[in-house]
Amino acid sequence: MSLALPAHIQINAPIHPGFEHILTADALALVTKLHRAFEPQRQALLAARTTRQARIDAGEMPDFLPETKAIRAGDWRIAPLPAALHRRRTEITGPVERKMIINAFNSGADSYMTDFEDSNSPNWFNQVQGQINLFEAIRRTISYTNEAGKEYRLNERIATLQVRPRGWHLDEKHVLIDGQRVSGGIFDFALFFFHNAKEQMARGAGPFFYLPKMESHLEARLWNDIFCMAQDELGIPRGTIKATVLIETILAAFEMEEILYELREHSAGLNAGRWDYIFSCIKKFKNNKDFCLANRGAITMNVPFMRAYALSLVRACHKRGAPAIGGMAALIPIKNDPEANDKAMAGVRADKTRDANDGFDGGWVAHPGLVPIALEEFVKVLGERPNQWDKQRDDVYGAADLLNFQPEQPITEAGLRNNINVGIHYLGAWLAGNGCVPIHNLMEDAATAEISRSQVWQWVRSPKGVLEDGRKVDAALVRKLIPEELANVCSTVTAQGESIASYEQAARIFETMSLSEDYVEFLTLPLYEAMH
Repeated sequence: MSLALPAHIQINAPIHPGFEHILTADALALVTKLHRAFEPQRQALLAARTTRQARIDAGEMPDFLPETKAIRAGDWRIAPLPAALHRRRTEITGPVERKMIINAFNSGADSYMTDFEDSNSPNWFNQVQGQINLFEAIRRTISYTNEAGKEYRLNERIATLQVRPRGWHLDEKHVLIDGQRVSGGIFDFALFFFHNAKEQMARGAGPFFYLPKMESHLEARLWNDIFCMAQDELGIPRGTIKATVLIETILAAFEMEEILYELREHSAGLNAGRWDYIFSCIKKFKNNKDFCLANRGAITMNVPFMRAYALSLVRACHKRGAPAIGGMAALIPIKNDPEANDKAMAGVRADKTRDANDGFDGGWVAHPGLVPIALEEFVKVLGERPNQWDKQRDDVYGAADLLNFQPEQPITEAGLRNNINVGIHYLGAWLAGNGCVPIHNLMEDAATAEISRSQVWQWVRSPKGVLEDGRKVDAALVRKLIPEELANVCSTVTAQGESIASYEQAARIFETMSLSEDYVEFLTLPLYEAMH
């Protein structure tokens, strides 16, 4: 099948059945308008990231911006939120896959963040079919029948939908406008907004979004400008869109109030995207000889820099009348092992208990089976209240607290092996089209894979990258362990009845990324170029 496209648009990918209903001339006209208006700004902001990284590599440390001091000191609040976003005690997340969409909507969570980004492998089919799936879900016509004949349909009561488009660094390589790739984020947002905004408004909940990977308030300003133009184009009142920003970079942590301010007409608060945040810290200070974090498992929400980050987020949000949403508990239910399952569920409960007592208004889970536990812990603190926006934190954390990167030990062979294993396993699944993968009883997405490969890269180069037994983590050790862990991954995948075709390639990519002199900014960038 082919589409009749204007001369300025090229789509270099198959048009599968149903795609013509999403890739319409009018929808692509909105994509074109937003691309032409804002692509120069996006490229300038990406260039500014590179410039900032060079300054950090040269020894500059982040701090609060003197030029925005008046915003931090000012007396302002975000615009009032619609009723559908007042109660967000439990939010479930997952990719835009058909069965998963239905299960997430039916999970009992208050809100469902459907994901075109980190938990989704962004091949062409996934991105456009995901738009079809959401189009049908919003109109309640979606259904799914598995191989055994079991049917999945939406319940009467479903979660409030929020949509996460791709971050600013990702292109949609299959769509060219005026010969230039379009932003993945603009492509995802514009198609969804064009087809569904008015329908969602008529149904009383939406359009609502989640915005990932930002590093500054200027990147939030770009989204705000896009929202204004898109609403104007469709004749929708400005401020109808509401968006929650994931604070998942160390630089954004220094600009949380400014980000809320830039989006204040469209803001729905902030979320503590903890796994990407840890990855961001490693990435930003990867060349700093004084920086070296311990095994991934030792970096909990209770270590100093993560504690400062979480409580600063609650303080910023509640000061400005905005929801503060806690991050993901990566633990998932474990079948056929009651003891291990009890331990995992206790971990989820402890995570949500801490978030609720800290002042968060809700928190994320990755599996429907975790919704009741998370809800129970938030209800213990909130009671019948939908949120705790009235809880103001008076603790103030400075730059030194946000940059207090502890612990540095332990670094162990088991920790190194785990990073290699998770990295290979996740990359192999991603190349095969799956971006959300249970590994060792944790739900892994691109963020946790990023931590794995970034830690290995940094441990090899840092003088502090020394195992507990005194061995230095070096290229020879990593090369020795990669085939051993590849064999372990293949054994696991085979036992699950899945193909191992993509895993040898994944091991080669992991080795190259971990040991090459040049650090790759995002593992998804070269992977995306390699996929169809």
